[in-house]
Amino acid sequence: MRLNCNLKRPKLSAVLVELKLKSHILEGLAEEIIKHKAYPTDNDLNDVAEALVKEPPCLREQGTFNGCYGWKISLKYKLANFRTKLRGLGCYEVTINSLKNKAQDTFQAALNMKKPRRAEVNYCPQHPKGETTDTLENQRIALLPEIKKRNNGHRVTEKMEKTDECFSYRRQEVPQGQPLVADFKSRWPALFTQNEMDKEFMLISTVPLLSTFFAELDRHSPRMMEIFRCKGRAAGRKMRHLMVAISRVCIKMGRPLLIKYFVCPCIYCHTSQNIDTGANTSMGQTVMGVCVIQKVGAEPEDEPEDIGVLIEDVEVLSGLGNIAIACALLFGLIYCLNLSYPPELKCTFEVLQKILLNLDGQRLSSKAQFLKNKLLQ
Repeated sequence: MRLNCNLKRPKLSAVLVELKLKSHILEGLAEEIIKHKAYPTDNDLNDVAEALVKEPPCLREQGTFNGCYGWKISLKYKLANFRTKLRGLGCYEVTINSLKNKAQDTFQAALNMKKPRRAEVNYCPQHPKGETTDTLENQRIALLPEIKKRNNGHRVTEKMEKTDECFSYRRQEVPQGQPLVADFKSRWPALFTQNEMDKEFMLISTVPLLSTFFAELDRHSPRMMEIFRCKGRAAGRKMRHLMVAISRVCIKMGRPLLIKYFVCPCIYCHTSQNIDTGANTSMGQTVMGVCVIQKVGAEPEDEPEDIGVLIEDVEVLSGLGNIAIACALLFGLIYCLNLSYPPELKCTFEVLQKILLNLDGQRLSSKAQFLKNKLLQ
């Protein structure tokens, strides 16, 4: 039997059209992703690829284990090409990682990458239109004399609101220069107040720090107390006295007692009598923590004389209302100064970030996930 030679073979143009369509789809996806994140995580790319092949079945890949692995890899390379274009246009969030801006000991593309790692939305924003580094530096210098005047808090607040453009200047200074805390505080003294720190955290993460922190802490407090009561041995005996004290006060008054136990390794208590002797020795060895100054002869439940936040041997905040506010502002300072979590408190700050503030709350360590499951039971 003779074969029919008139059968049509698939034309190469059909394949080219398919490749052009794929390139067009990837181009559109990359444009939308880059508006939100210059460095999306692997989980972000997975979510985008799965959403892409979910509706139109024709885009699903038959040769991959999940039907979208090839789309994810292609999208990853397309975003890398987009970042190269942005680097040429002077986008600071991308140019900060170029080789010419790296030190000699990290002169490799993959080393010391400066990118959002804790769900920061505005990590290294561009300067506002019409502003340059010189003009923003002049605004910073003009603000310094106002700080030195007495009873001038309202004037400083007004100046800080008018100089919101300096936010981009501060954010570019922190990751690039990595200044010491003492140097950064001397350059931006007006930033180190409770209200300004709350606003700065809001600009970085788009989440209000104090209101969200206390709302979630109050919501989880009853369940936390139940979990703490179930502890046995030495930890359980230590908690009995605390549970009795918390049960006698309202939720608002119980916050400092509950958070004091929760983050106790970073809380350092001293009396006003030995603040000039023994306290200075321990403060000099503190990487970051909350310093509580008690009056002589005061009980642990009594109101402290002063509460402050220490980072790199520098008292960055003082005169805070209670320990709960101090711990929340310490967490905010970690974001504002682009600091790493201390190794001994890594799990504690992960819970504050991902459970209380719900920043990158989908990716939890095993310990944090275990605690979250317990809280939601």
